Amino acid sequence: MDNTRSTITMELPLSRGAGSEADPPLWHDSTEQNLVEHMARFEVNPYEWFREVALFVSGSGWRAYEKVTGQPVFYSGYTEKIKSGIMASPMLQRMLAELTGKRLEVEEQEHLLDRTSPTFETDKVKRQDEIISSLREATNTMIDNMVCKMESKYFIRSAYYMATQLLTRAYHQGIYVDRQEIDRLRSYADLAAKQKRSIIFLPCHKSHLDYVSLQLICYRLGFTLPVVVAGDNLNFPLVGTFLQHAGAMWIRRSFDKDPLYITLVQAYIDTLLQNGYNFECFIEGTRSRTGKLLGPRFGILSFLLDSVITGRTEDAYICPVSSQYDKVIEVNSYVSELLGQPKQKENLSGFLSASSVLTLKLGRVDVRFHEPWSLKDFIKSQELRPSHAPNQGSVERSKEVRSRMLRTLGYKVLSDINAVSVVMPTALVGTILLTLRGRGVGRSELIRRVDWLCGRIQAKGGKVAHFHGAPTGYVVDRALEVLGPSLVGIVEGVAEQTFYAVDRFQMSFYRNMTIHLFISEALIAAAMYTRVKQGGGPAIQRMVQSELTDQVTFLSQLFRGEFIFPAGEGLAANLERAVAGLQADDVIEVFTGYEGKTYAGLTDIERQRGRENYDFYCFLIWPFIEAAWLGAVSLMCLTPPSAAEVDIWIDMKKAQDSAQLLGKTLYHQGDLSYFEAVNKESLKNAYSRFAEEGIIVVATNKDSRAGPTMRLSPDWTPRRDGQTGALLLQGRLWDFTEKIAKCRREGKNRRDGATVSTRVLSMANKLGLALFEDMISSRTAPNEPLVAPKKVQRRSKL
Repeated sequence: MDNTRSTITMELPLSRGAGSEADPPLWHDSTEQNLVEHMARFEVNPYEWFREVALFVSGSGWRAYEKVTGQPVFYSGYTEKIKSGIMASPMLQRMLAELTGKRLEVEEQEHLLDRTSPTFETDKVKRQDEIISSLREATNTMIDNMVCKMESKYFIRSAYYMATQLLTRAYHQGIYVDRQEIDRLRSYADLAAKQKRSIIFLPCHKSHLDYVSLQLICYRLGFTLPVVVAGDNLNFPLVGTFLQHAGAMWIRRSFDKDPLYITLVQAYIDTLLQNGYNFECFIEGTRSRTGKLLGPRFGILSFLLDSVITGRTEDAYICPVSSQYDKVIEVNSYVSELLGQPKQKENLSGFLSASSVLTLKLGRVDVRFHEPWSLKDFIKSQELRPSHAPNQGSVERSKEVRSRMLRTLGYKVLSDINAVSVVMPTALVGTILLTLRGRGVGRSELIRRVDWLCGRIQAKGGKVAHFHGAPTGYVVDRALEVLGPSLVGIVEGVAEQTFYAVDRFQMSFYRNMTIHLFISEALIAAAMYTRVKQGGGPAIQRMVQSELTDQVTFLSQLFRGEFIFPAGEGLAANLERAVAGLQADDVIEVFTGYEGKTYAGLTDIERQRGRENYDFYCFLIWPFIEAAWLGAVSLMCLTPPSAAEVDIWIDMKKAQDSAQLLGKTLYHQGDLSYFEAVNKESLKNAYSRFAEEGIIVVATNKDSRAGPTMRLSPDWTPRRDGQTGALLLQGRLWDFTEKIAKCRREGKNRRDGATVSTRVLSMANKLGLALFEDMISSRTAPNEPLVAPKKVQRRSKL
């Protein structure tokens, strides 16, 4: 690929540009057109500022938001209509009656109602009316706190103007969308409006600004604004009221098994879908602190599925959405949280202090829309699968089928988001800077490798943000400007302009935006590294293909909860496709040896170019392998000091804090190559996989305020030396840890006989003893577990 590569797609920016009262056409042939009117600044041009404010106040042209595609919103009486629909829900009425009956039973058992009294029936009816009245009052209060209140077009015009002013000051190059995707979305919006069906937007979540960008797009295009599910942690004074009137639906962060609240949320969602109102929910449930997609959260998704699968709603259209940023405002705070610092609670003062970032030049935002698809058709397709067929066997079987369908739905949405995601220039540069050997890279080499990466992304079916034929050098310079000196440094006093990563942890956020495209290739490279790192000639470094397949399968299972793998025929097909791609790129070769075995090894061409492409894939996955290895080593901390402590359960949060402390120590002592491996998100994912595979047993405390506890499964618990008490280098956990370690990047201990040195085990043992001492001192019932173990989901394949 040369520096004048052609554009991939036609894009359209929602950026600040010239506008007029005549409202120019939205699209121009083969050119970009501003989707949002130029927002003048009062201090620069007060006349233009007053003119634009007047246009919004009067509702000139599209600003009026009158002829929307979809069901009408922003009119007086909208909120009362929604409230009435919720209260009329049969399921909510049944729940209120059920709770009333249970309360009456309790009062009878406690003799608050005297059955021997001649007025018992009258008293019971009176008490029943009191209870249901109280429940209705409480329900109305919860509804009022929850529902969005889209009542005024004057308000939404002002909100749109203000939000656009703020967002385009921070992202000064605008919000970009794809022309073909918008045309397709418009056709689905027309169809949904005719059928009175909802479009359910399911975006990924990288920033709080995600709430704003999709609303701005829908407003400018004249679509019914979606009701946006938002956690009530954002419902603080002034800001909460503003967002609720702009479309936010407030829900608790935890429902605490509250049957009334759960039913209320379902009734609200049913009401919206039955009336064809658009809906928006972040599929990951929270903002990604690592840059890549998180696993799906199934709470709201289960409500949506239940609404259609039960027939309460006829159908709805699912629209996965990808939002990508040149630079994410919150990355600094994300790094702090990943290193274990408590998340700062949202409040007005924090919001106002964060507003200073809106004066920064953070580049642009790219929003991409997957083709919408029918939720009802998805359900039918799943019911045709033997393992998903409905009404088979017991109630437990039906729940299992529903759970599988929900999981499939969640991961299909994530796969669709990855399919339309755009790789931003900052992600290109960040990826290259973190996948090269050496301290830095010259500008010419950086441009060459970015060109190569763009070609690989396109070959994999991915999309790269483009600049209408601008040379790669321009794109690189622009990315470096946006990343700034806090992330990318320049080496002074050298013959060529040379760049290096200043904050590799923070830069990893942008590198992780590309890893989903190359995860299969990265796992193959890591598996082959078990031989490549031995050095020597090609005969020593080659690997029997069956061994390669076994190691890749092991790593795929290990990272099942960490990455969103390509949707398709499964691991074998993905592996075969990735191997074929690496062969076509002259990275590896597959051949039959003289003894008839099939081998995989690096090509001579790849060796001649210094393994740069092979190393690229290794560098992508190594930080995650380090994190998994750290997680496995930290399990050594859970080894009971003696037989007397075998039944002690360890607080999971304390165990993960101890794992982070272990990781930081090992990093600074040279036994861990990547500091980002100590991030709590990867450790949490690792612990989840360990629980699924039966390596640890996780239990839920009876006290809902306390977190889960854990301990090693008996057959995974390491043994200790009978005399010294030292951990022995043997057993299932040791073998498991060693299997991960085979793929680790070689470091200062590469010549040690044991990958996990005695020094590392000694440190793990030291932290483990402190962990047990802490739990023993806080234990309330000696020799009794404080918890009831969860059911292990599935036995180990690792």
